[in-house]
Amino acid sequence: MNINIDNLKKLIESIRNINFFQRLFSWGKIRQQLIDGVTDLQKMESLIEHLNNQNDSLMLELNTSNANLKAANDIVSRYDGERERLNYIIQEKENKLTQIEKDLSSVITENENNKSNLAKSENQLALLTQKHQSNEVEFLKIREENNNLNAEEKTRREKYEQDVVGLNAIRTQIQDDRNRELNDRAIAEAERRDKLKETWSKHQINVKGLIKNICQKHTIEYVDAVPFKGEPDNTVKICDEFVIFDAKSPATDDLSNFPTYIKTQAESAKKYAKHEGVKSDIFFVIPTNTLERLTQFVFNLADYNVFIISVDALEQIILSLKKIEEYEFAEQLSPEERDNICRVLGKFAHLTKRRIQIDSFFAKQFIELAYKSESDLPKDIFEKVVEFERSEKLNPPIEKRAKAISTKELEKDLNKINNEAFSKGIIIDDTKISNGLNELDLYKPEED
Repeated sequence: MNINIDNLKKLIESIRNINFFQRLFSWGKIRQQLIDGVTDLQKMESLIEHLNNQNDSLMLELNTSNANLKAANDIVSRYDGERERLNYIIQEKENKLTQIEKDLSSVITENENNKSNLAKSENQLALLTQKHQSNEVEFLKIREENNNLNAEEKTRREKYEQDVVGLNAIRTQIQDDRNRELNDRAIAEAERRDKLKETWSKHQINVKGLIKNICQKHTIEYVDAVPFKGEPDNTVKICDEFVIFDAKSPATDDLSNFPTYIKTQAESAKKYAKHEGVKSDIFFVIPTNTLERLTQFVFNLADYNVFIISVDALEQIILSLKKIEEYEFAEQLSPEERDNICRVLGKFAHLTKRRIQIDSFFAKQFIELAYKSESDLPKDIFEKVVEFERSEKLNPPIEKRAKAISTKELEKDLNKINNEAFSKGIIIDDTKISNGLNELDLYKPEED
């Protein structure tokens, strides 16, 4: 019986040379080769069992031949004893030949018969001896073949055990790599959460520093100690009114309760609004990366309003409030001028909130894309991406205090970008973009 172990060899060769992409996309082929290899091993075990059964049969025949040979030897021994006895009788009869001449013919006849029987026995003994020699030669041949098969089986088992050890080592290596990857990802997620917590814990300090810089830059009075009961985080004085900017941030990385916390804080802001000289519009400043968790950005309460803004909108809000200071007395404004002021402020508020929504939406998409690149890209490619990422550096334009931002320059830069996009086949339709943005709800419906 011929056993083909080519499938097992192919399996071992495939596992030895497998790479990362083949682990992902060609595992089915490896599994099929593993099934074929197991089939070869089963055939090999069947061959060994067949040879063992054949060996047992030959041993049984050999034992039977040995028993027959022993019986023949017993017969020969018995006939040898008989022959010695007859020779003794003949000797006695020869000595008594003269006395037993009458019985000579019968004795000679009996002697001839005995010789004939002895010849037959000798022939049988010769045949048995020849058969025994033939069986002995065959037994030696079978034993030699059995020894060769045992040696071959031992070699195959040693090779099989080595291959199994190699497979186990590869499987252990793959599992270790997977565990290391999961551990690295968990460490990265923990670091990200720690950075978020650190950013949020410093949010109040950062907001205070930013508001002070804005007030110093635009000559706005920052009030360190308010003349009324309570300690708001930040207070600026515009048009002889105290405008309160309270910094609010999550206590943990769990943002599920953050909307409820903001609502509760908005209701408790009455302790500021009830004082004389405090503007009825109170602003809560939250981190930009928490905007996506909120659905309500304005709380219209009985005697005051609370507006939820991000750090990025601070300067625009403060400047829009300071714009009112250009008019010494509000009662001197005409109805048309009042409408213009309200229209500009409303436009500022609308654009600011739209910008917050859009930036929050794209920030979420970019974060999801970053996580997707970490999880979906092959490890070697992702490491190369990280290497190129570390070599990149993005420097946005630096704001210079001594130089105002020109609207004409901004419009000129915008036209330049549009022309470059159009030359590359990118169509920018402001009307369609505006319609698409307007489909994004800014406020929640009243029934919600």
